[in-house]
Amino acid sequence: MTTIYLKPHKEESLKRFHPWVFSGAISRVVLDASHKASAPEEGEMVVVRSSANEVLGVGHWQVGSIAVRILAFGVERLEKTFWRERIAAAYRVRESIGLIRPDNNTFRLIHGEGDFLPGLIVDVYADTAVVQAHSVGMHVCRKEIAEAIIAEVEQVKAVYYKSDDTLPFKAPIEGEKTGWLTTSDQRLTTNDEYWSEENGLSFRIDWLRGQKTGFFIDQRENRALVERYAKGKDVLNMFCYTGGFSLYALRGEARTVDSVDVSQKAIDLVNINVAHNFPDDPRHHAYAADAFDFLSEQREKGSTYDLIILDPPAFAKHRDAVKNALRGYQRINAKAIEMIRPGGILFTFSCSQAVDKEAFRLAVFSAAAQVGRKVRILHQLHQPQDHPINIYHPEGEYLKGLVLYVE
Repeated sequence: MTTIYLKPHKEESLKRFHPWVFSGAISRVVLDASHKASAPEEGEMVVVRSSANEVLGVGHWQVGSIAVRILAFGVERLEKTFWRERIAAAYRVRESIGLIRPDNNTFRLIHGEGDFLPGLIVDVYADTAVVQAHSVGMHVCRKEIAEAIIAEVEQVKAVYYKSDDTLPFKAPIEGEKTGWLTTSDQRLTTNDEYWSEENGLSFRIDWLRGQKTGFFIDQRENRALVERYAKGKDVLNMFCYTGGFSLYALRGEARTVDSVDVSQKAIDLVNINVAHNFPDDPRHHAYAADAFDFLSEQREKGSTYDLIILDPPAFAKHRDAVKNALRGYQRINAKAIEMIRPGGILFTFSCSQAVDKEAFRLAVFSAAAQVGRKVRILHQLHQPQDHPINIYHPEGEYLKGLVLYVE
């Protein structure tokens, strides 16, 4: 195998089991004898050694500031059973915490570094697993991964691959970025009528055309918290996507629920999900509209709500965008706080990994101060159990939220 040698003292982070090797830590690259190119191929499996020739681990090579993502520490090669063992270990975690039940067959099976498989996401929807590769190395291994999922997760009958939006843009990719990796059931070649259960609610999952893998599993526990607070309240669900928070609010006996998203396709799915779970329910209304425009128009009409949910897409996908993102969070939260009735509740979130908890909290604090309302923090929210954070990789904490009581 190609060997990556580190500069002196650059092995310390790997000895603390941090799974990334940065390009600046590399002293030299010794290519495998069979190599025809002058550099490793992106996605190639490489072994990493210290300047003293100590074996540190094996992982995927990639172009960029993160040069190697470590899959296994202290070894030169992966065992043949590697993928099955990692998949099985991740599944056991989900089983042990009670996530896999007849009323809940929707969960994240693999959460990248959090499950010691950097660059890989796997979400399970009933009998289908949807795989996303965030590195070329995981793309190269996609068929082995699919075989391991089928072998180790009994409920999964088919594996769909959806990596067209997640693989490095300029990387030389061989093979399809989307499509079925394996299927033993021909019913699963389309998902136009495909439903999955989350805490007893049914959702149509569109992994073919939807965002991410088709659904935002990471808000499951926070949706359940909305249900607890919804009784008798007029609820506004902004950036609603397919209506997750809306369905929980309806089950929680909300008086009315308004769902808003800029995408008409999302609104169509919201209406399908509501009709399936709450047929002919007059409490729900859905609007395809820009979030800022909708809030401004409702404010002009004098409309107010008892409970508002703000779950926007990532305002900052990289560090350079953080300043603008914080302005966006402050602006949207200020508009929401203006529209909450006295004694109302605001659920507000950021899924931008580049925005840390303190910066997000400061943006929300600034919004409250701008409006001049008294605000208390009731809950500080984060990602759920099936999106674990590797204790050696704190960068894996990305979802942050606050539940606010507004006087």
